[in-house]
Amino acid sequence: MAAFQNLGIVVKPDARAIESTLKGLLHYAKSRNVTVVLDAHSAAPLAADWPALRMTQMPGEIDLAVVIGGDGTLLHAGRQLAPHGIPILGINLGRLGFMVDVSPVDINRALDQILDGQFEREERLILETQAGADAEPSLAINEVVVRHHEYVRMLDFSTSANGKLISHHRSDGIIIATPTGSTAYALSAGGPMLHPGLEAMALVPISPHTLSDRPLILNAGCQVQVRLADSAEEARYTCDGQVTQILAAGEILSIQRSPHRLSLVHPPDYDYFSILRNKLHWGRGEEPRRSDR
Repeated sequence: MAAFQNLGIVVKPDARAIESTLKGLLHYAKSRNVTVVLDAHSAAPLAADWPALRMTQMPGEIDLAVVIGGDGTLLHAGRQLAPHGIPILGINLGRLGFMVDVSPVDINRALDQILDGQFEREERLILETQAGADAEPSLAINEVVVRHHEYVRMLDFSTSANGKLISHHRSDGIIIATPTGSTAYALSAGGPMLHPGLEAMALVPISPHTLSDRPLILNAGCQVQVRLADSAEEARYTCDGQVTQILAAGEILSIQRSPHRLSLVHPPDYDYFSILRNKLHWGRGEEPRRSDR
């Protein structure tokens, strides 16, 4: 019996170039006698003859989600499915593809291994944010970003951890990143890369007004609060660059570790450091053999 029997397929919306990859995957699933349910919003329009559900209806019907697209598509699916413990396999048809690590040409080989039980399962930290006691919490897999609502204005705010003041800030904003998100916006803003297995978060000021305002790494068990100054103008906070809400002057945004985890499935040859080298051109490759020098 296959390790996973019921696949849910999510694709990058409105991406016609994905159609051939999707149909190839459906043909493969049929050959392996695996049940498939398509995401009604993104995948069903490309293969109308297959059963489809809204992503919110998939938990309970699938045991593995296959995301075809880029990191943004995976982030969207991850926030929907992580609270239900559904693992995700990413097929890269985006530009960078840091989290969606399987190439389209390797889909059949990778799925053969995974369905036969040969895979790595990786659990990653998710953040939960809330502004005000009555607000609905939001999840962030990559990062939470607080910025002035006009994006070209400086913001006055303070940060604290577990009720103790960290610092007062005057900057374009701040990024609170997970280890997964440390290689995204936070890295571009000068933050450090964190191994995805760490239980930590990075606080990275965006274009700070003072040179002493540097990135800070905290244990993921901390509750971080970002409080806008009473005199500050309205700000916005965004989760993964996809969910945006308003933060008013004097209001406090709380960020803490979510009880949910993002579960990623990788083929057995998955190598995080190889992805760093190949996708971000970080570090160097293997040392040349003596005969090659």
